[in-house]
Amino acid sequence: MERITDITQLKEIARQVRLDILESTFAAGSGHPGGSMSAVELVVSLYYREMKYNPEEPRWPDRDRFILSKGHACPVLYSVLSRVGFFPHEELLRFRKLGSILQGHTDMLKTPGVDASAGSLGMGLSFGNGVAMAGRIDNKDYRVYVMLGDGEVQEGEIWEAAMTAPHYNLDNVCAILDHNELQIDGFNYDVKDIEPIADKWRAFCWNVLEVNGHDFGQIFAALDEARATKGRPTIIVAHTVKGRGVSFMERVAGFHGRCLTKDEMELARKELEFPLM
Repeated sequence: MERITDITQLKEIARQVRLDILESTFAAGSGHPGGSMSAVELVVSLYYREMKYNPEEPRWPDRDRFILSKGHACPVLYSVLSRVGFFPHEELLRFRKLGSILQGHTDMLKTPGVDASAGSLGMGLSFGNGVAMAGRIDNKDYRVYVMLGDGEVQEGEIWEAAMTAPHYNLDNVCAILDHNELQIDGFNYDVKDIEPIADKWRAFCWNVLEVNGHDFGQIFAALDEARATKGRPTIIVAHTVKGRGVSFMERVAGFHGRCLTKDEMELARKELEFPLM
């Protein structure tokens, strides 16, 4: 995969990915667009600039791994995987359809390029630690990126895994928290406050970096620092906006798990500067 570092070009890719998210969930009549749209720049940065992989050999042993622990946000991952060549782009419109390779949560047995199956929240970081340990045993130099959600870090297993990674000096693990401040039932601070989240990870001996999760320059710098950090894992706390890119979706919990109506799709396409349907 040819690396893209031009931010203007990456912003255009992000715009297209946002439309993919809305169109795939609209075609399915269900899905999770809000938390997918908050993660767009992060996932685009990983696949277009950071990670090594081979779409023609999805199980290439030396590839970097991306584990979408908040697996309901799979529309953003599916869009990017299709755009970098893991499967045809038209598959996105079969999202959540019977017999589709694109399930409502990631399934590594069905979808080329998916490195971990998801469903119940909280499992991804433990899985990522295991993959990182396996790489060390096998003398591989791949890196493991794990994307977490805000509501997810209320799960106890996350903090067990957070203790494990520094204990084993897993500097090949980089967690990314999509810190959009919302979960299915509302704002984190109303459901179960997770703050001060950065200090909590520091207390667990992680290298903690905070960025604007929609700023490619800041994301690149954090990924570079994570790669250069030795002896302990890194977490990037990415401050993002749920529903980013469509004004009436931004910071609205209701779009956590609801696709747009036809009229809303027209408004969204207009805001994203695409032709109307």
